[in-house]
Amino acid sequence: MTIEEIKQHIRTVPDFPTQGIMFKDLTTAFKNAECMKFFEDAMYNLYKDKGITKIIGIESRGFIMAPILGNKLGVGFVPVRKKGKLPAETVEVSYTKEYGVDTIQLHKDALTADDVVLIHDDLLATGGTMKAACELVRKFGVKKIYVNFLVELDFLNGRNVFDNDIKVDSLIHY
Repeated sequence: MTIEEIKQHIRTVPDFPTQGIMFKDLTTAFKNAECMKFFEDAMYNLYKDKGITKIIGIESRGFIMAPILGNKLGVGFVPVRKKGKLPAETVEVSYTKEYGVDTIQLHKDALTADDVVLIHDDLLATGGTMKAACELVRKFGVKKIYVNFLVELDFLNGRNVFDNDIKVDSLIHY
């Protein structure tokens, strides 16, 4: 399957969640087994030799591919959740979004300084949530952070918010 064929499975929803937004809906690609296999194989090939020890998925669409890749790499999955969703002691970061402030959390025992972490989400737009996730992971003093998206909206320049030491990869570009 090619990138162009994958793009045909990604639905564009006009005016969602607000007027003027052309939302890229990956659920239509996720329901296709060939698309899922493409995502799994492409991500695996990007990270199989990077020494990844934990895969972090960002709530909620990051929870789809992150555990699949973690399983294929033979490493654990760690969820980044919205405030109040994790049951044990947490570490958190708050950040400003276009419509207010949000807070994300990890369990306090989720990572160690020995970890090499891949943080995954489905789509890179402005990069605010992923930047906050990187700040959150840095609190653990991990060795290295990689960032991955299935789709990147290049015209929003979201990758420019990340520090130079964070490697950002996206499989599909619009």
